[in-house]
Amino acid sequence: MSVTRRHALSRGGALGVGIAFSGALSELFAGTAAAQHLGHTGYGPLVPDPNGLLDLPKGFRYRVLSREGDPLLSGEGRVPSNQDGMTAIPGRHGRVHLVRNHENRVTSRRPVPVVEGLTYDPAAKGGCTALTLESGIHVRSERVAVAGTAVNCAGGHTPWRTWLTCEETEDRAGTAGYTKDHGFIFEVDPADPHRTGAVPLTAMGRFQHEAIAVDPRSGVVYETEDAFVPPFGLFFRFLPRKPLGGTGSLRAGGRLQAMRVPGVPDLSAVQETGASFGGVEWVDVPDPLATSTSVRLQDYGPKGITRAQKLEGCYWGGRSVYFVSSFARSADGSAGDHSGQVWRYDPGARRLTLVIVFGPDHHVDLPGEWPDNICLAPGGGLMVCEDGNGAQHVFGVTRRGEVYALARNRQNTGTPQAPKYGEFAGVTFSPDGGTMYVNCYDPGTTFAIRGPWRRPPAG
Repeated sequence: MSVTRRHALSRGGALGVGIAFSGALSELFAGTAAAQHLGHTGYGPLVPDPNGLLDLPKGFRYRVLSREGDPLLSGEGRVPSNQDGMTAIPGRHGRVHLVRNHENRVTSRRPVPVVEGLTYDPAAKGGCTALTLESGIHVRSERVAVAGTAVNCAGGHTPWRTWLTCEETEDRAGTAGYTKDHGFIFEVDPADPHRTGAVPLTAMGRFQHEAIAVDPRSGVVYETEDAFVPPFGLFFRFLPRKPLGGTGSLRAGGRLQAMRVPGVPDLSAVQETGASFGGVEWVDVPDPLATSTSVRLQDYGPKGITRAQKLEGCYWGGRSVYFVSSFARSADGSAGDHSGQVWRYDPGARRLTLVIVFGPDHHVDLPGEWPDNICLAPGGGLMVCEDGNGAQHVFGVTRRGEVYALARNRQNTGTPQAPKYGEFAGVTFSPDGGTMYVNCYDPGTTFAIRGPWRRPPAG
């Protein structure tokens, strides 16, 4: 997620974004109300924040929930840096458990504190912290949820109210000072972290994990692999031996399989939205632990396997799983070029469909491209965290496919002459849909944003 990969945005881009995504957006948002005509796209222009933190449209307001370097309320140390993927899980008595990743490498400035019983590898600086909120915005506790993991990028929530945090690395013990192998998924219970501990879910594979989504009917877990150099990553499913068994069920093992789309070795070659492919096959991964060879380099038989550059966001919606290819560049070795795709896989029909293509053709320096974390919005449409240089935004996408700016990071970590802004990450909504939570990666800041979410954005 932290890889630099986009031209700087225009400084004025936040106020006049009207770039269309192409694709069958309506299938994502069936059942939501039609957008009202408000005389503008989205919720209106961004209003400069006098505090210099976060620009939002009129009618929206934010609260800073947590900032890196501040003391954790638990007394375990300081809030770590590099806030990344995140989810909001309902708790008892109306509370919300907000669990967030810290994508820390060995060089990161502020590690996740080592806590007994919650630490996998003391030499690793990544992990998760968890906040417990009352009324959606009042922090009542903040503590370490798992520590000693590496490069915790994204993940996903489970139907049994836990978080699966993903390591985006394949580093082994002895590399960069690590004492254990990395590249795993860890389960985190934000309400009681010691219940899940720091146990790698080894059967789910060891590779550069990005995100996951769980089919709430079957318990199948879908996983993306973020590989930005050839050979590119794969899209996986994990068939747990004990599906939907609550915390601990994934430790019982299962089968890891990779997706094969007949006749499509590289998803970037598909350019037309609505293109659909039936007969999707799933092939067992020969060695999920990658003991000698990375999973994407293993032998998948004479038919090969389907790959894609920069597979990132992943989420479940309706009866399908959606996943994001952030970008593809033929100069990097991809079969085609695009500025972001959203794919939909329907397990019942074994069919894969290209739903959205991001960004305008031939204008790679404009906003509305290279998506990363992504989620559904309660008023209809999508919320998208871009990943790149220049001005950093959370963008919304209306049901009609128009892009609008919802938030802009104003925290300049560079200089007035050469400004630098951290990306947004971990966009998610409270269980009641009344609050949007999002992280600023650098400086690590977690925001709660309230406003007229149930009013559909115009567009």
